[in-house]
Amino acid sequence: MSAIRHALSTKREDDFAQWYQEVISEAEMAEESGVRGCMVIKPWGWGIWERIQRLMDDRIKAAGVQNCYFPLFIPLSYFAKEAEHVEGFAKEMAVVTHHRLISDGQGGLVPDPEAKLEEPLIVRPTSETVIGAAMSRWIQSWRDLPLLTNQWANVVRWEMRTRMFLRTSEFLWQEGHTAHANRDDAMEETLRALEMYRDFVETELAMPVITGEKPENERFPGAVATYSIEAMMQDGKALQAGTSHYLGTGFAHAAGIQYQDAEGAQQYCHTTSWGTSTRMVGGMIMTHGDDDGLRVPPAVAPHQIVILPMLRDKPEDAELLAYCEALRKDLSALSALGEPVRVQLDKRPGKATQKRWAWVKKGVPLILEIGGRDAAGGQVSMLRRDKLWNEAAKANFVGMPKEHFVAMAGAELENIQSALFAEAESRRDAQITRVSSFAEVEAFFSEDKRYPGWVEAGWARPTGDELEAVVQKLKALKLTIRNTPLKAEPVSGACIFTGQPAVESIYIARSY
Repeated sequence: MSAIRHALSTKREDDFAQWYQEVISEAEMAEESGVRGCMVIKPWGWGIWERIQRLMDDRIKAAGVQNCYFPLFIPLSYFAKEAEHVEGFAKEMAVVTHHRLISDGQGGLVPDPEAKLEEPLIVRPTSETVIGAAMSRWIQSWRDLPLLTNQWANVVRWEMRTRMFLRTSEFLWQEGHTAHANRDDAMEETLRALEMYRDFVETELAMPVITGEKPENERFPGAVATYSIEAMMQDGKALQAGTSHYLGTGFAHAAGIQYQDAEGAQQYCHTTSWGTSTRMVGGMIMTHGDDDGLRVPPAVAPHQIVILPMLRDKPEDAELLAYCEALRKDLSALSALGEPVRVQLDKRPGKATQKRWAWVKKGVPLILEIGGRDAAGGQVSMLRRDKLWNEAAKANFVGMPKEHFVAMAGAELENIQSALFAEAESRRDAQITRVSSFAEVEAFFSEDKRYPGWVEAGWARPTGDELEAVVQKLKALKLTIRNTPLKAEPVSGACIFTGQPAVESIYIARSY
């Protein structure tokens, strides 16, 4: 039996990092821009992000949150008001100091000494400080609360080690910022946003996640509590796919966000922030991709079905194209996953096999290959992209009458969506191991294990120096605590680090 032919030269099991980069390149997702850590997102990658953005935006607005926009440049003094916040981002901040260039006399350009800004401007790494300043102007009375805002924007964090979609110097995201009269309302919003992220990622991206609270050392700078959704990639590493933060009144004190309560007294607001980013695209790739490239969940696929007519540059092509166009119209009239089916008819010249492989690498959920005989007989040949390849590529196509395919297409897309989630969930659950000692952690993450997964352990919530000792112990193994699951079973036994009675469970993993 001949070896299975794959579209990519690198297999996941051989070099997962190189495989990831090759998927992005071969699927035409993104490319380098010439600026370290910044990428050009190509149409297919942008189409996926547009789908994510639109579907997420619908959920954000359904919760009563209003979109707005804030400046890219933030005065340094805004950050200086919140010491813990600025310290957390100081090493990643890009700073603008001049507003004009002049010639250096040798054919180059340099900052004009006469054009130095009175106050440096920070290229936003996040917007709590500038939005806090706006909230202090917008909120006067208890009647103005809650104030629920969100913006879709780019942010800049000067990363040392970059990887497309996962960790870039500039990335795209949404950031929600809300202000509330009291802690209970703010916490309710924090957890609402977290649940929105969980449901979105699992429903639309078919990516199973665990929701939970971050340990003290992993909190967002200045936050009272940070919550995350954590997904497991195929190499066993964790990816933080979204976060939601309860900020308490710290940012309100720094920015002067106050309101007059119903009794006439002045009170400080309790604020939250929450965000997801283009990192979700990287998570989708590493969760669902295979050795042939992407496998895009139908909910976020720019095209859910691609029709490939086998053109021969002959007069008969007109009849074949007419058949395919009629099929496209029939399919576009269908609904799947709550929306009209998105169908692309690929009329480009070129060999059918080359076009087929191109769409396979892009991960289109359903590919239809149609030749002259298919058109004459009222047939289609269908490939489900979530299925594994057989020995010969053609053996993966299933022939059937056109009417039969049209009748089943919507359900087929929904089946692919659920099948991708089930596959990822089963793989994740099989790679989580409960441990009762740190020695078991060390053994689990031994070097001879390529894709070990995560461990779950008892945790006593140490703090201060005791927590720092735990952090350093894990750092030596390149491990971090991911979160404490919100929906965990009651725990018993001892904390694997302190020996004290465990009060909850934690997940420990290597991460992106």
